[in-house]
Amino acid sequence: MNRKKNMMKSGVALILASGMLLAGCSAKNGGGATDSTSSTAKSGKDLAPYEVTMAFYGNDQKDLQAVQDEMNKILKEKINTTVKLTPISISAWQQQTNLMLAGNEKVDLMFTSAGFNYGTQVAKGQLLPLDDLVEKYGAGIKKALEPYQLSASKINGKTYSIPAVKEMASDYGIVMRKDLVDKYKIDLGKIKTLDDLDSVFQTIKDNEPNMIPLVAKNPGTGPFYAGYVTYDGLNGGAGVLPDYDNNMKVVDWYETAQYADQLNILRRWYQAGYLLKDAATSKTDGRELVKAGKAFAYFSNLKPESEIEASRKAGKEMTVVQMTPAYTTTDHITSMMWGIPKNSKDPERSMMVLNLLYSDKQLYNTFAWGIEGKNYVKKSENVIDYPAGVDITNNGYNFNTPYMFGNQFLSYTWPANDPDIWKKVDEFNKSAKKSKALGFTFDVNKVKTELAAVNNVVSEYGLGLDTGTLDPAEHLPKFIAKLKSAGIDKIISEKQKQLDEWAKTQK
Repeated sequence: MNRKKNMMKSGVALILASGMLLAGCSAKNGGGATDSTSSTAKSGKDLAPYEVTMAFYGNDQKDLQAVQDEMNKILKEKINTTVKLTPISISAWQQQTNLMLAGNEKVDLMFTSAGFNYGTQVAKGQLLPLDDLVEKYGAGIKKALEPYQLSASKINGKTYSIPAVKEMASDYGIVMRKDLVDKYKIDLGKIKTLDDLDSVFQTIKDNEPNMIPLVAKNPGTGPFYAGYVTYDGLNGGAGVLPDYDNNMKVVDWYETAQYADQLNILRRWYQAGYLLKDAATSKTDGRELVKAGKAFAYFSNLKPESEIEASRKAGKEMTVVQMTPAYTTTDHITSMMWGIPKNSKDPERSMMVLNLLYSDKQLYNTFAWGIEGKNYVKKSENVIDYPAGVDITNNGYNFNTPYMFGNQFLSYTWPANDPDIWKKVDEFNKSAKKSKALGFTFDVNKVKTELAAVNNVVSEYGLGLDTGTLDPAEHLPKFIAKLKSAGIDKIISEKQKQLDEWAKTQK
């Protein structure tokens, strides 16, 4: 169904990925009161000074120091605290955060995700349990999140991270440059399945020889990663529930007919020249290629106003076609979270800062959008736009990941947004079909060795297969055999056992 026709006029990774939204007023907390901190946090002037180091993914920004200073004005007044913002590029994230967590480097708040080894971090004791801290200092967090959302990150009954308030469900589809869709009269209504895209990509290849028809949204992944998913990954993907149900039977996705069919399609597209020839080694974000005029389309998780988000990032109008139903899974809720590492020197103050990012509108929007008058101007109380002479290409503070920074329902909107966008996102979350395993989080502790070995095999074969670079007829059987040797069946058995035990508690 054409999303353009069936959703409001206008995406993560981000899945994060995995696998990135915009801004506004709250459905659950009415636009967000400016302060929902606990009474303990409100006595902040009596606290000793403390600097909270915050690590999250993103590239360094020209105005980062100025924004940090602005955040610190707010935080000093409220809880006598400053923050040190530490963005880390996604390409360096895994290595750098592993080093931070394994050593004694001070880090007080860290972005984490089901797609970024959250379960492994918990198994290694790298994240602190947060239940008591939330009770003492997290009034704003508890107000912003539904109980089932807050509990989605629990492992063995304990909370180790706080999900960001954002879209917590997803359907999947393709995002395309609207000018080229219009130019070549591409009938979006005819796009129902992956096979329907061959003619679309061929049209672009024939008429735009310097443009790649399809790229991966996220660097270092295949086109379908965080863009076309038909299963519940059950926290990591080594053992999944196809079609979000499968009678609660966990299977190896890589052995399914669905995966083989998708690989055959990707291989066909690769051989036809629809994908990057160096897709298996490219580190470039596909959205940047679209922005630079070098690519036409990418698959993405979708949500209300995906067109607007994609258009803002690309600097040109984009359109989307929905290709799967909307579902919510534990991984959707836990795709963007914040944890307090064991390295924190003051977990209580770290929770106070985090609570303010879920309850203080001024602090949240400073972190998300920067400084009023410099990085944005207000058009009305809740609507912002770029200042004169500033756009997406020269803005000095342009993470464009407001869904990562706490409670996005506190966010300002942009002129193209529906004023009720956050009400609609809230409705989207609540109306999406729920995976049969929603709320289940896999404890990897008993299979850490096997999981590391399986991840190594996936690193060896996965990207080559998922980008069409490797011939699945030759390499898929080798991939499956190596996964079995690495212990994937043991992981699936343990996951099935835990899922069965979890299911008994849900009745």
